[in-house]
Amino acid sequence: MKQMIVNCEPKFTQMALIEEGKLIEFATERSQSESLVGSFYKGRVVNVLPGMQAAFVDIGHKKNAFLYVDDVLHPHLEKQPKVKPSIEELLKVGQEVVVQVMKESLRGKGPRVTTHYSLPGRWVVFMPISDYVAVSKKIQRESERTRLKILCEQMRFRGEGIIVRTVSQDEPRDAIQGDLNFLRAQWELIQERANEAEAPSLLHRDLSIVQRLIRDVLDPIKDELVINNVREANDAELYLSEMTNGIHIPVKVYHAPESIFKAYGIREQLDRGLARKVSLSSGGTIVWDHTEALTVIDVNTSKYTGAFSLEETVTLTNLQAAEEIARLIRLRDVGGIIVIDFIDMEQEVNRQSVVDILESVMKKDRAKSQIVGWTKLGLLELTRKKVREDTSVILDKECDHCSGTGRINVITIH
Repeated sequence: MKQMIVNCEPKFTQMALIEEGKLIEFATERSQSESLVGSFYKGRVVNVLPGMQAAFVDIGHKKNAFLYVDDVLHPHLEKQPKVKPSIEELLKVGQEVVVQVMKESLRGKGPRVTTHYSLPGRWVVFMPISDYVAVSKKIQRESERTRLKILCEQMRFRGEGIIVRTVSQDEPRDAIQGDLNFLRAQWELIQERANEAEAPSLLHRDLSIVQRLIRDVLDPIKDELVINNVREANDAELYLSEMTNGIHIPVKVYHAPESIFKAYGIREQLDRGLARKVSLSSGGTIVWDHTEALTVIDVNTSKYTGAFSLEETVTLTNLQAAEEIARLIRLRDVGGIIVIDFIDMEQEVNRQSVVDILESVMKKDRAKSQIVGWTKLGLLELTRKKVREDTSVILDKECDHCSGTGRINVITIH
């Protein structure tokens, strides 16, 4: 069973997801700057850059959105031209275009947008112009994969695309059809607004952080939802009722004077999980360092000396570190390139065991990731899709004195 704990404050909303007593996911949404990801805009092209194969689109925000050529071509690879055209052939300055935000503004850059539209529901993701059906790779039973693919091929209209989500496994046709119908109606409304609106205009905003996470991670029947705000709890109950076709699912309202995060032990776990140096129960440690391009993680035995051979000591530390790193990558919402410096192991079977446990834990993560493999220097490389700022960036402010380095110059040079 999972617990979803929601802390509603005037300026922000925070969500913590707990599984088996461990904090596995944390998210914050500022009230004054709501998340843009998933939202649709009618924008106007303000600049076309053939050298970058990209264009800048005014969507009504301070920074223009970035639209890459691959996000203008047809979403189905088989329908794209064999030779990629210049962005100048696809877009002109002043042209109006409907775009969807796929990445937030990060580190001073504007949001990244696409014309590969998608509307996520509980059971499926509806892609109005993609023209294909795909089934989540996490559904492993081949007979079920075939059933769902045939089902969605029958349901979709010509040119439409559907991705079947993992939670659709063993769900009846009516549930999936109802989800698809709702998303299709949403797309029709977006098109109607686009025909009437002047650019730049917001056409459709994605769900709130609470609704998104209820949709994406919560099992309404098994899991517990706790919110410290009566109005938000009522809204959540209404959304749950819509999602479950009228079934009333109660949401627990937290009223105690003590902070909800303190009461559920979240503050303590968060402080530990976001620290630069994280201790393992075995005595080993994990040290995190961030640059603009990548995240580097170093694993050390520290106080753990083991009881038998050096290889066994090192392997046990690495296995525990791999499990904890996979959890913390999700908790911190780290994206981009990640390099892990595990302690050197002699035996290939032990190296593979570390990769296996990292993969098994990261499969639970909704964000797409890929373990690239070991480098010649013995480092493990992986990537994780990034759509929002890291949790630490949202919660922390860079030090005015050391600019985030953790070091201050104490010697004056004349």
